[in-house]
Order: sequence, then C-alpha cells, then structure tokens
Amino acid sequence: MRSVIGTQVRRGPSWPNPGQRPARDSAQARFRRNLSGMRRSVVDYGLARRATLASVFSGRTTVTDVCDAHPYLLRAAKFHGEPTDRACPICRKAKLTHVTYVYGDELGRYEGRVKQAPELAEMAAEYAEFQVYVVEVCQSCAWNHLASSYVLGTGEPQTRRSRRARAGD
Repeated sequence: MRSVIGTQVRRGPSWPNPGQRPARDSAQARFRRNLSGMRRSVVDYGLARRATLASVFSGRTTVTDVCDAHPYLLRAAKFHGEPTDRACPICRKAKLTHVTYVYGDELGRYEGRVKQAPELAEMAAEYAEFQVYVVEVCQSCAWNHLASSYVLGTGEPQTRRSRRARAGD
C-alpha cells in the first residue's frame, strides 16, 4: 500500500507476467473493459465528492443538505440501478447503487432515461455520440452524488437527411 494525500491506495494484484490475465474472467468484467475502451471525455467527480464529505464531517454542511435525493432518483436506484460494493459514506449501513442516465441530441425519446451497462454497449454501437452520467445513490439515507460522466458512441456523424430535404422529394 502507498499513501496518497492522507489516504491509502491498494494496488491491484500482480500477475506473473504483466500482460497475463487470470484464466477465469467473468463476463461482467470483460464487458466493463470493453465499455471502458469506448469512453471519451471521462470526468471523475471524486474530488468534489471528497470536498462535500469533508464539509459534512467538519460540520459546515448538514447531513440533510446532502441526503436529499429526489424520489424519482430513489425509485430509479431501486428498480434500475446497479449495486456496488461501496458502503454509503454518510450512513454506512447500505451499499451504494449506481444509476446511469443518457443524454444526447440523437437519442430522441431515449434522452434522459436510465440505462444499464448492457444497453450502453448497444447504444454506443448505434449512435454517433451521447453523454452518460453516473450518479451514486444510497437508498437508505438518500445520499446522492454525481460520480462520473463520459461520452460514448461511434464518433462518426450520422448520415441522415434533414426534414427539409425529404419534404422537397
């Protein structure tokens, strides 16, 4: 372990050969690696999260100010969220849930909807570009914080004709 600004960071397992992976690899882990290769413009909000938690623990911000998840967000976490292994930093009772929202001009009626990891991979192959926001939510105390955002998609502009061009045909 090494110390980074007052926190301890654990290094991952060291394999005998750097390029070698374990023989048994879960489908979920393979999918996560494939999806991470498609991500662009990744923004991690970990520093903002740490600042918010430091403000709560020092008493400058109340718990009720940060545990204010909207009922729709809590419902999305309950029915469409992806559970994590991380405990809630506020109540420390429940595990956090990640809720993933997608936004983009090409998405049409799917804009602003909650999507899960397998759906994101399909959408990344279908659409040129869309923004993904991952929110961490505690269903017990209503803690919520934006965890990360990134861009997915093929990166190629879609070749669709405009309405004006179709109307003239």
